[in-house]
Amino acid sequence: MTLASENPACRSAVRKFFRRMLPLLVFMLVVNQMDRTNVGFVQSHLKTDLGLGAAAFGLGAGLFFVGYAIFEVPSNMLLERIGARIWLTRIMISWGVVVAATALTHNAETFYLLRFLLGVAEAGFFPGVMYYFTKWLPNADRGRASAIFLGGSASAYIVTGPISGALLELDGLHTLAGWKWMFLLEGAFSIAVGIAAGFLLVSRVGDAKWLSSEEKAALSAAIAEDELARRDSGNERVSRWRLLADPQVLLLCWIFFAMSLTGYAITFWLPSTVAKIGGLGDFQIGLLSAIPWIVAIIAMYTLAWHTDRTGKRRPWVAVGLVVGAIGTFLATIGSPWFGLAAMCVAATGFKCAAAAFWPMTQHNLDLKIAAAGIALINSLGNLGGFFGPAALGYFEQATGSTTGGLYGLSAASLIAAVTVVLVRARRVSTATQTGDAAALAP
Repeated sequence: MTLASENPACRSAVRKFFRRMLPLLVFMLVVNQMDRTNVGFVQSHLKTDLGLGAAAFGLGAGLFFVGYAIFEVPSNMLLERIGARIWLTRIMISWGVVVAATALTHNAETFYLLRFLLGVAEAGFFPGVMYYFTKWLPNADRGRASAIFLGGSASAYIVTGPISGALLELDGLHTLAGWKWMFLLEGAFSIAVGIAAGFLLVSRVGDAKWLSSEEKAALSAAIAEDELARRDSGNERVSRWRLLADPQVLLLCWIFFAMSLTGYAITFWLPSTVAKIGGLGDFQIGLLSAIPWIVAIIAMYTLAWHTDRTGKRRPWVAVGLVVGAIGTFLATIGSPWFGLAAMCVAATGFKCAAAAFWPMTQHNLDLKIAAAGIALINSLGNLGGFFGPAALGYFEQATGSTTGGLYGLSAASLIAAVTVVLVRARRVSTATQTGDAAALAP
């Protein structure tokens, strides 16, 4: 740790943030991930009611990420200007409205449109929170915070199955199909949580009524110290857009793209993999689909504790990608039960890789492009969420199996693991090492 972040008042402020703000952000992410992935549980229902084939479903599931990518950077730049409280809650209410509207889907075209609009509505939420962490936490605490926050993503997969499965069993209530009830109720819940978050979120350290003056000053000094370490004086006259085109930023985009490519393919196709076991209802499929994410959460938290203590995150990104690739490959062989076990390995690998990737990225990006850079990496990387499901849908419809697609996804993850070694570590400035940056605190 650096000197400012070791201050007892700073440690007290960080603990309060973890108790007061982080649980709310995690809960918002749980709802966020549930609303973007619940479509995986209605694939068979959409096929029966609307005639959507595997390729059409995969395309629609993936179109979310196209809208997401287009609006991600502008959304995060607006958050930087407007503040997290207003912008994050606006995002959440907007996506709730679109999720509820998905109940109106009546053909492939409306499915495509609503999935695209959901991506537009959600754009900026995840990178917005990652940027929010840089304004509230020193580098030494962001690994744990990122892992806990990402744990919300994995937790969403745990609860999405049972909740969505239970809502699907409302089929026929008031003449509505179960999948329509699922979208209506989950969308309405998102709107309610978004409204509540507007009263609870605090955008800036100085606005937190639950911090003492001493805690505010100490935490602000630690963050200023961290910002000095991330500021490159040689880039002061370089435009923000030129910095965003730096090869290191593009390399980070590719690494996250590979994670998303396979991670979302697994997410959307896991329920159908579990369904191959046979003799299971929607609720049982949902319960079994939660198992890989329970395993992933345990591994993520353990790794985050380790990397915050050591500060070494880059090697673990590569290790996670390799583990994910192995699990994805193993899912192509054996029985459906073996496939479920392989999915546990794959989910663990990709979630652990992501838990190490984001703190590494936050620290490596120049301060000048922190908000836009995080958004760019997340938006371009998340396009993997378009190509992964679409590719699996194509292979399943063309060959009757997803095996060929899973082979390709495994290879992409291994290539990304190799390219992690090209990521440069940011050097800590002399001023930061001596603690002089504390003078920058407001």
